[in-house]
Amino acid sequence: MREGVFKAVIVAAALAFLGVFALVVMPPLAVHPDVPGAFAAGFVNPYASGYSADVLACWVILSAWILFERRHLGIRHGWLCIVLGMVPGVAVGFAAYLLLRTRQRDAGAGV
Repeated sequence: MREGVFKAVIVAAALAFLGVFALVVMPPLAVHPDVPGAFAAGFVNPYASGYSADVLACWVILSAWILFERRHLGIRHGWLCIVLGMVPGVAVGFAAYLLLRTRQRDAGAGV
């Protein structure tokens, strides 16, 4: 896959997630602005709990990867992607980190 296609797919996936997130989460949150309650609602049944646990595990793994590469590869500003992984979600934080590390890797290689 060419790098331009790779970046386009990542950006499109993150934007699609943001759109779904805005349509699904924001209206009820505007009516009842209870953020801890909204987070807990992700665990309302076994299926939702399984998906929520997967997302939380992915965020922890992404955070560990970002912190590892900061120390070993010198990737800077990854902490912003850790925050984006919490709000609005891992899809956005992960996409942002892939774009960030690609840009820094290419700048370091003189590309």
